[in-house]
Amino acid sequence: QVRLAESGGGSVQAGGSLRVSCVASAWTSTSYCMAWFRQTPEKGREGVAFIGSGGNARYADSVKGRFTISLDKGNADTTLYLQMNSLELEDTAMYYCAAYNGRGYCPGLNRSGYNYWGRGTQVTVSS
Repeated sequence: QVRLAESGGGSVQAGGSLRVSCVASAWTSTSYCMAWFRQTPEKGREGVAFIGSGGNARYADSVKGRFTISLDKGNADTTLYLQMNSLELEDTAMYYCAAYNGRGYCPGLNRSGYNYWGRGTQVTVSS
């Protein structure tokens, strides 16, 4: 059974860095898309970045140049990372990883297209 589990969230000062991880257990698909979303009460859930199984990545304008998404394809599990640099107060949110395992399509930053979700990890940026 596929399971996504995030970790690595925490509190950091503005301008600092943090890396969050997401382990996709029992992930056997070879054609897929994975993404990071974040959610706040004010903005709801918004897409941050996504990456395809071939390694191509895209970012939301708000994080471009500061965040980097990457994949580590292990033997048993696949791990998704989000390296966050130059963090801003506005980056404070619950961060969720998402995955889609269909062929020939990637939902990108469209949250409705993903069929697997983690439970989230909180990132808090303070001044």
